[in-house]
Amino acid sequence: MKVLLVNGSPHEKGCTYTALEEVAKTLNAEGVETEIFQVGTKPLSGCIACGSCRKTGRCAISDVVNEFLDRAKDADGFVFGSPVHFAAASGAITSFMDRAFYAGRSFNSETFYLKPAAGIVSARRAGTTAAFDQLIKYFTLSEMPVVSSRYWNMVHGHTPEEVKKDIEGLQTMRILGRNMAWFLKCKAAGIKAGVPFPEREEITPTNFIR
Repeated sequence: MKVLLVNGSPHEKGCTYTALEEVAKTLNAEGVETEIFQVGTKPLSGCIACGSCRKTGRCAISDVVNEFLDRAKDADGFVFGSPVHFAAASGAITSFMDRAFYAGRSFNSETFYLKPAAGIVSARRAGTTAAFDQLIKYFTLSEMPVVSSRYWNMVHGHTPEEVKKDIEGLQTMRILGRNMAWFLKCKAAGIKAGVPFPEREEITPTNFIR
C-alpha cells in the first residue's frame, strides 16, 4: 500500500511539508509506504479546457501534472497539502488539481476511483477552513472516500519551527495518518474477501438551461 502526499507549497521544506511529513511518518509506522510529491516553483498553467485528456487520460500541457498522473495510477491513497494564500489554497495547487483531476477522473479511469484522500492546509493565522473546503471538493466529485481526523486538517505557524510547536495541529496530522492507514487496510481486506466495487454508471450531465 502506498500513499502519495502532494506538497502544493513553493517551499519544498516549509510549513506544509512539515505537516505532510507528520502524516507520512505515521503512515510509515502503520506499514504504509509514502512519497511526498513536490509541485515545485516552475510556472504552472491552469486548465485550458481543450478536452484532450478525455481521450488520453493525460494533460495536453506536458509538465509536473503528467508526472503526478503517472505516479497516481499506482497509489492507493492521497493527501493534498496547501499553504493558505488570501484565505484560499495556493494558486499553484489549484491549477495543478484542476488539471490533474480533470484528466484523472474520466469514466472507467482507476486513477482516483474509490481511493481515499485527504486535504491538509497550513496558515500563519486564518483562512484555513476556506482553503480546506476547497481541497476536499475535488475528492467528493471523483468518488473518493474522504478521510478525516479529530479536527479539521490544519496546522498553524509562520515557519516549520513554529508549526512543530502546534501540538494539536501535529496530533491532528497523526490521527489523520492512522485513519488513512486503517481505511486502506479495511479496503484491502474487503477486496480479499471478495466484496465487489459498486456498479458504475455513465455520467449523465444535465444543463440547467434548456
